[in-house]
Formats: sequence, structure tokens, C-alpha cells
Amino acid sequence: MPKIFHIKIKYLENLCYEPSGLLHANDDLARLWTVFRLETRMNTGNTTSNPSGIISVSELNQVVAKLLERNIPLTWVSGEVSNFTRAASGHWYFTLKDASAQVRAVMFRGRAQYANFTPANGDKVEVRALATLYAPRGEYQLSVEAIRRSGVGNLYEAFLKLKEKLQNEGLFDAEHKRELPTFPKTVGIVTSPQAAALRDVLTTLKRRAPHVSVILYPTAVQGEGAGDKIAQAIATASARAECDVLIVCRGGGSIEDLWSFNEEVVARTIYHCDIPVISGVGHETDFTIADFVADLRAPTPTAAAEMAVTARADWLGELEMHAQDLTRAFKRRLNERAQTLDWLSRRLVNPRAAIMHERVKLENLHNRLQNAIRTPQARARFALTNLETRLHAQLPETRHRRQQITDLQRRLQANITSTTQQHRHALQALSTQMELLNPQRTLERGYAMVTDAHGKLIRNPNALQPRASVTVKLAEGTAEVGIASVQTVME
Repeated sequence: MPKIFHIKIKYLENLCYEPSGLLHANDDLARLWTVFRLETRMNTGNTTSNPSGIISVSELNQVVAKLLERNIPLTWVSGEVSNFTRAASGHWYFTLKDASAQVRAVMFRGRAQYANFTPANGDKVEVRALATLYAPRGEYQLSVEAIRRSGVGNLYEAFLKLKEKLQNEGLFDAEHKRELPTFPKTVGIVTSPQAAALRDVLTTLKRRAPHVSVILYPTAVQGEGAGDKIAQAIATASARAECDVLIVCRGGGSIEDLWSFNEEVVARTIYHCDIPVISGVGHETDFTIADFVADLRAPTPTAAAEMAVTARADWLGELEMHAQDLTRAFKRRLNERAQTLDWLSRRLVNPRAAIMHERVKLENLHNRLQNAIRTPQARARFALTNLETRLHAQLPETRHRRQQITDLQRRLQANITSTTQQHRHALQALSTQMELLNPQRTLERGYAMVTDAHGKLIRNPNALQPRASVTVKLAEGTAEVGIASVQTVME
């Protein structure tokens, strides 16, 4: 790895922690430009083929696109939608503007299909986007990852007010952020024992660093008084000083579910904690006050566990960074091709001739492909036949086991049938007994039930009074009867 590459990464990290200097100072731009030119030469091994320093337009656009993607992070931007267009491919194209500026934006089909509404011209929206460059036309634009309507209610306003207050007090300043230990021996976790996030963190720690000890500081993470309990758990971990790094986490949810991590007591306790704190609250798009005060913010609890421990050698980190660069470049190239395809589809006048021409080309390529793959295909078929022969020779004998399984299934079915029949007979006997005890059957044999005006059942003639009214319930209805006289049977 060339030494200049490490210089570049360190410099870009400084820019990320100092937004006020991001792409504003001419010295910064000059140094970034020099770094990219030196990196390009050292990576290609060519330092003399272009001594004049002249580059092509394509190279310039690629460098600018990389500068934008690396130095302007994924962020939320608000504005008004105009010139909205939904392409046949499913991509959204629109302009995001305010009173004094505007910027083009594109939301590709893979992201647009998850939006919970379709914006219209004039809508006030907030988009989570990455600044990039459409290289074929050299146009700066926003690549939108998510979209929502402007304004999220009183809780969000309270969140912004507290955020501004604590920021003015310096709780978010970069100089207060502590570096995480490279090889921690013990990791503390502040979360609920029943939270799914705890299982994710423990699984990740076990997979990445099974030698690291884990201490759980249990607390409620949602509901009334949860903020004070979270702060108490963090303070307990700081006072005991048992761990090298502390993870404060919980799973995703609405702003109400995550509000305990937006309380001032939690923020101040994290700020005064003597242990480096990683905040892993919610999903990637969720931000809480705890995220800004913590020494490091993780997009998810799993990511917090990954940041807390070192799982691989340093060269794997550099390899991962190269992979990310390649992924971004490949994604940018795919996005550019998608936009170009949409632009060309609108210019298409006579598609039939073009289709016929492409069909002829496809047939030619198909014939060439068939000729090119016959020999490898024959070799592969021979190898497959050989492997199948070897596989059949190694297969174990399963006929006896299959017979055993068939016998067990037959016995199980017989037991189920016998048990079901026994339960059915028992149920029928109980049903017959219930039918015999049904009072309706007694009424049908000619008997009647007598109740007074209050619906109380009369069993003794002494409870009857002359000229009183009683209700007689028969098998097929009731009748109101007046008492003329009452006669009792002498014992």
C-alpha cells in the first residue's frame, strides 16, 4: 500500500470531523487534488506517461464524483419538489428547490419502491441523499436514498431544541470525543435483557471476538422513567470501571419509542462517563441525542458491536475500504447507465428498426457464443459425469432406514386413529348424558316451572299468595296465571 494512501485517508477523516472546513478552503481543495493525482499514478504504476499533468474530461468528472461521495456524507436535505417525472424504468427524476437555489435529484427504482408516498410538484419534502456527479453530462445531482414529508411533530421540535442547547454547551464538540481502545478486553452493554438488540450484540461479539468478556448493565429502554434508569446504568458502569468500552443500544422504533435516548439526563451522563461510549440506538436512519454526545455513533446495535472490537488484521480494513470504493464506483456507473438509458429511451423514434438491428447482432453473437462454448461445455459435461459416478459410489445405503421410517409412520397413524376413535366415543357418551339432563326435555314430558314476578323459581306453595300473578313456563312457551286460592298439603 503506498504511503500517500494513508495520508489521504487521514486527511479525509479530519474533514469529516471538521465540517466547517469541508471543501471551503482553497488549500484543502489543492491538497485533495494532489492526493488523488498521486494516488492514481502510484496505483497504476505510471508516473512519467503524463508529465504535463493534463487529464481528460472523463477523468476529471470521476475525480469530482469521488470527492463529492467521500467528503459529503449521506445527509437529509429539505426543499420543494418541482419538475417531477416518473420514468418507464421506475426511476424518479425531480428538482429540489428553496427560495434561492435548486438542485437536480434522482431516486432509483430500488429505493423509490419503498417510499410510502409519491411526491408531487409543490410538495415540501425531506430527502436523505448522497451528493454525486452524473459524469456523462457533468451535472451535479443528489442520489436520493429515502424521502419523507417535511415536519415530524412536536417531539422532533423538542429534539431540535435540546440538540441546539447541548451543542451550544459543547457536549457535541469533537475534542471531547475519546478514541476507542484497539484491543478491548471487556465490553459493557447498557440495554434491556429482553431486547432483541442484546442478542444481536452478543452474537456479533461472539463471532468477531470470542475472547472478549461482556458485562450487562440491565435497564429499561422504553416507557415512563426509562431515561433515568438508562442514565443510572451508565453511571454505574462508569463508577465500577469494569469495562474498556461501553455500548448503549436498543432496537429500532418510532421517535416515541426512542425518546428515552433523547432525554437530557441521558446525554449528560454519557458526556461525564469515564469510559468511551458507543451509541447504537435504532436503525441507520434513526438519530438520537445520545448519538451526538457519545464518542462514536453506530447505525445499528450490530454495527456498534462491530465497532467495539477488532476482528481482523489492519490490512482487512484497508481491503474493505478498497471494496467500498469499488462498490461506490460500480454503483455510480450503474446509476449513470440507468440515467443514460432513460435519456435515450425518450429520444427513441423508430424502435422497430433498432430492435431488428439488435436482433441480428444478437443472433450473430449467439452463434459465436455457441461456437465458443461447445468445447468447454463438452469438457464440463464429461467432468460432471465423472463426478456423478464418484458421487453415486460414495452415497450411503438408505433403503433400510427408509423402511424403518415407513413402519414408524404406519404405527403412528394407527395410534392416532385409535386415540381419535376413543375420544369420539367418550364425547358421544357425554353428549348423551347432557341431553338426558336438559331441563327442556322435562318440560316436554308435561311438567312446568313456576316463577314469581321477580323471576324467582317457586318450589313451595307457601310462597304463593291469593290474587298474585305468577309465570308458568311450559315446553313451548310461557303463560301469566293469577292465583285464586292456595291449598297446602298437610303432612
